[in-house]
Amino acid sequence: MLYSFLTSLVDTFSYLNVFKYITFRIGLSVITSLIIIFLIGNPLIRYFSKKQITGPIRQDGPIDHIIKKTGTPTMGGLMILIGIITSTLLWADLNNIYIWIVLFVCTSLGLLGFADDYLKIKLKNSSGINAKLKFFVQFLISLVAILILVYFTDHETILNLYFPFFKNLVLHMGLFFIPFGIFVIIGSSNAVNLTDGLDGLATVPVMLVALSFSLICYLVGNTIFANYLQIQYVANVGELSIFCGSIVGSCLGFLWYNAPPAKIFMGDTGSLSLGGSIASVAIIVKHEIVLAIVGGLFVLETVSVIIQVISFKLTGKRVFMMAPIHHHFEKKGWAESTVVIRFWIIAIILALIGLATLKLR
Repeated sequence: MLYSFLTSLVDTFSYLNVFKYITFRIGLSVITSLIIIFLIGNPLIRYFSKKQITGPIRQDGPIDHIIKKTGTPTMGGLMILIGIITSTLLWADLNNIYIWIVLFVCTSLGLLGFADDYLKIKLKNSSGINAKLKFFVQFLISLVAILILVYFTDHETILNLYFPFFKNLVLHMGLFFIPFGIFVIIGSSNAVNLTDGLDGLATVPVMLVALSFSLICYLVGNTIFANYLQIQYVANVGELSIFCGSIVGSCLGFLWYNAPPAKIFMGDTGSLSLGGSIASVAIIVKHEIVLAIVGGLFVLETVSVIIQVISFKLTGKRVFMMAPIHHHFEKKGWAESTVVIRFWIIAIILALIGLATLKLR
């Protein structure tokens, strides 16, 4: 909105031409979303505390974990959503269909998470929305997003799967891309949700993924850089850098309140929307495999749960003391801050490896 207004005045005020530069607007999106979070953070936390909007805590975790977390407000993802959506609407080109696709995924999954959090608070248990219904809604949201992407964009590019480290290794998936895209969005959404179990644990890795993809979107959407790096050029995806920047700013602001000891949790409202958002961006810029590398921490957390469930069902034994794996290390006696910081280090390393794939071809 503001971008369109300011650029319309370029002929009158030439200095406003700076708003046409994506790099400048990325900075604005980060700062804007950060300021929004700081403005609404404390009032929202006070309101949630007053209304006792607190989520249930897993009772099978470490005792000190249960004691520390009980009574902490949840649904903090609401402030993240406000920051992302407002900043994107202000600084992105709203004539770009990719912006509307990612906003649709972000908002829809955010509303699903909000409903899930609301039921958990109302029923005072960790069940929330029925698991099958929750998955079905995730499926519908993902399906709509992928169908819009397929039928309103360049088919030749969008239906391909590009492999990092290889120049010419491309898999044309055809219509199989539809279930693949759905899998990526749902998988990423749930993976971030599983990771969000300790103060700040999911926030920083999401921020790192968004920061990485802000760069990737800019490079993929620029013919000169795309040709130089020998990566697939996708027209008009540079605008998604603005969206990624708004995620970075919102998560950075949220971390101020979510850092140990957390004043508020993001809840499913934040985790589902953030996971689905970064997945939709990765699909559009054709870096789905790079997402699995950059967001490897989320993959690790998810795999630990899958291994735990399969092992228990087949043998009756657990591989980990508790899953997801961050709780395993808590059970082993690691301090929460130790687990969080070491997992952040892993996330930083994986982000660097993922970005290295842009050149190593």
